[in-house]
Amino acid sequence: MIHPTAIIHPAAEIAAGVSVGPYCVIGEGVNLGEGCVLHNGVTLTGPATIGARNTFFTGACIGGVTQDLKYQGEPTFLEIGDCNVFRECTTVNRGTLPGAKTIIGNHNLFLAYCHIAHDCTVGNRVIFSNNGTLAGHVIVEDFVILGGLTAVHQFCRLGQHAITGGCSKIVKDVPPYMIVDGNPAAVRGVNVVGLQRHGWDEAAIRPLKEAYKSLFLRDQNQTDALAELAPLTETSPAIAHLATFIQSSQRGIAR
Repeated sequence: MIHPTAIIHPAAEIAAGVSVGPYCVIGEGVNLGEGCVLHNGVTLTGPATIGARNTFFTGACIGGVTQDLKYQGEPTFLEIGDCNVFRECTTVNRGTLPGAKTIIGNHNLFLAYCHIAHDCTVGNRVIFSNNGTLAGHVIVEDFVILGGLTAVHQFCRLGQHAITGGCSKIVKDVPPYMIVDGNPAAVRGVNVVGLQRHGWDEAAIRPLKEAYKSLFLRDQNQTDALAELAPLTETSPAIAHLATFIQSSQRGIAR
């Protein structure tokens, strides 16, 4: 199902069951998986490997050249998994250095005007609200929700099940399982509602509430807070992940 006004490069690979709407452009090096849907005016640029059952709405520009000024025209890549939705005017750029990749996982939803810059890695079942934007080299773990108009500085990480408030400015790593909000964003509490919606019970959430108190409410440094949480890492996988995330931070943790 390819509209006659669509322009498709002869070297593009399109699997069975793909629907390409009016005025779409699919460039050289694009490998498009089965069952994908391109509404009108979508641009896909390669090299890019795009999995099955992804949906692209009007004006989405996916796989464009990095906006990094270091880029000198080398071959760089984009990899997208399955069952993602890219709403109107979403942009995703390829990597910068030779062979570098921007990577997006599965079952993600990117609302209108979102931007994913070069060399980012986005996990699974993530939601970006309108105008959520990532600078280069950002890592977003699974189940993150980016509030509308959130801007994330380059090289930051957002831990799994975290959520940002609308219009937040992210300049440091966002700890997993937490709510952050503000300019610059600060930790406001545990993302209890989000965890409950994903099936977490009170027994699983309770250690995170204790971790929040130790890390962000009590008057103690990060080393002492992590030492206080050490016994919980043996019984709570969430606390173990939270501690590892904090210890591995290069930019520091939003507080």
